[in-house]
Amino acid sequence: MLRFFLLFITIQLTLFGINMLGVVQQHVVLPWTALLARICVALVTLFDSTAAAAGKVLWNTATGFGVSIEPGCNGIEACIVLFAAVIAFPSTWRHKLIGLVAGFVAVQALNVVRVISLFYLGQWNTQVFNFAHEYLWQALIMLDVLVVWLLWVRAGSKAQARSEPPPPDEPPAPPTPPVQPIAPRATPAGPLVSSSLDLSPPVRPSV
Repeated sequence: MLRFFLLFITIQLTLFGINMLGVVQQHVVLPWTALLARICVALVTLFDSTAAAAGKVLWNTATGFGVSIEPGCNGIEACIVLFAAVIAFPSTWRHKLIGLVAGFVAVQALNVVRVISLFYLGQWNTQVFNFAHEYLWQALIMLDVLVVWLLWVRAGSKAQARSEPPPPDEPPAPPTPPVQPIAPRATPAGPLVSSSLDLSPPVRPSV
């Protein structure tokens, strides 16, 4: 457990440090954030034709209201926490790769729902928008990270249990000791004669 915790902290700090590099921000973070805005617009325009995207901003062409997807709202930080937990946990690399891909999809799918909900909450009520943005969605995203990681760990435990041979239902019986042959008893050749005393009463002679 201590090894997992130390690896988790080390990997997480390393990934956050890489995320803060200018070249990573320019060539990875900003393009992904702009793509996230376009994905949200593509979904919103299925039922609302007034939505549009400009860079990392999702805005309403009719009202002029918009939300900017800033660091912390693009799902990258939540993915870093999940990736660190998956890599630090002892498992096969194949299972870790499955956890990284599935975790990224799960976190970013929920993050799309977050951006779209905040886009409409901001047009409805500013106070509700601030509460959802600062507290509610932050907690829900981290809860999503925890649930995805626990499901991944459980799936790995089940796969490992299936690969191991099942234990015997009952303990093996102790070995049976060998049976020693018993020699037959000798039978006397003649008839059996009783050697008991004659206890019959004496016979008086007749007069």
